[in-house]
Amino acid sequence: MQLSLGYSPCPNDTFIFHALTHGLIEASFSLQVRHEDVETLNQLARQAALDLTKISYHAFGHLREDYCLLRAGGALGRGCGPLLVAQPAVELSGLSDKTIAIPGQLTTANLLLQLHAEGYRQLKIMSFEQIMPAVASGAVAAGLIIHESRFTYPDYGLVKLLDLGEWWEAETGHPIPLGGIIARRSLGQELIKRVDDAVGRSLDYAWAHPQQATAYMTAHAQEMDERVMRRHIELYVNPFSRDLGDRGIAAIEDLFFRAEARGIIPQSDKPLFFA
Repeated sequence: MQLSLGYSPCPNDTFIFHALTHGLIEASFSLQVRHEDVETLNQLARQAALDLTKISYHAFGHLREDYCLLRAGGALGRGCGPLLVAQPAVELSGLSDKTIAIPGQLTTANLLLQLHAEGYRQLKIMSFEQIMPAVASGAVAAGLIIHESRFTYPDYGLVKLLDLGEWWEAETGHPIPLGGIIARRSLGQELIKRVDDAVGRSLDYAWAHPQQATAYMTAHAQEMDERVMRRHIELYVNPFSRDLGDRGIAAIEDLFFRAEARGIIPQSDKPLFFA
C-alpha cells in the first residue's frame, strides 16, 4: 500500500523521516513524499490532500473530525517556541496597530500570538525565511519567527521582543506543542498503528546513526550551515518526538481548550488519537 506523506524541509523533519523514506527500516507500506513549508502542509491537510502529514497544532485543531494524531514524529518541547522580533527601536507595547509578519495563518506560532494578551490583528503572511529580511528592511514592524530563524535573527540586526514559548511555559507549566504528525482516520486503527510504529523506529535509527541523514538534511534545509542544523535538531527533536507521553498530551489538550474558549478553533469531541 502506498501512502502520501508530507513534511517540511526543516532539519528536524528530514532527520526524523530519513530512515523511513530511504528504506533503512522495514515498513509494510510505501510512501510518496512531498516536501513543503509548514503552512502549505496545513492548507493541504485542510484540502484532505495527504494521507499523513506534519502539521501545526493550530491547523490540527480545525481537522480533528477527519484526522488523528500520531504519538511519534512531532515537535514539542521546552525553550523552542516562536519569537517575536523587531528592530531595536521597536517596543512590544507599540505593536497593537502595526503590521506583524507571520509564517502562516494556521501555524501554532500564530495561535500562540493570538492567545497572548488580546492577540494581534494586523498580520501579513510570509514564508518563514522571508520574515527577517522584511523586518530588517522596515517593510513590517515586527516578525514572528520559527525554525532555525531563532538562531540567526541577530545576524539581521534584530532583537527579541517576546518569546511566546517562554510565555506559554510560564502561563501553563506545559511544554510547547508546535507540530505533530496526523493520519486520516479513514486509514483505520491497524494501519495507523503501523505507521506510528515506523515513524518511531525511523527516529530511533536517526539517533543511532546521526551522521547518515546529513546529506539529506543539507539538500533540503533553508539554512545550510551544519552547525545551525545540528542546533535545530537538538532543540526540536527530543523524547517528545519519540512519544508524546502524558505531559505532551496534556499540553496539546490545554492548547486546544484555550483556543476553543477564544473561538479560534471549532470545538470537537473527537479523541486526539484513533480510538
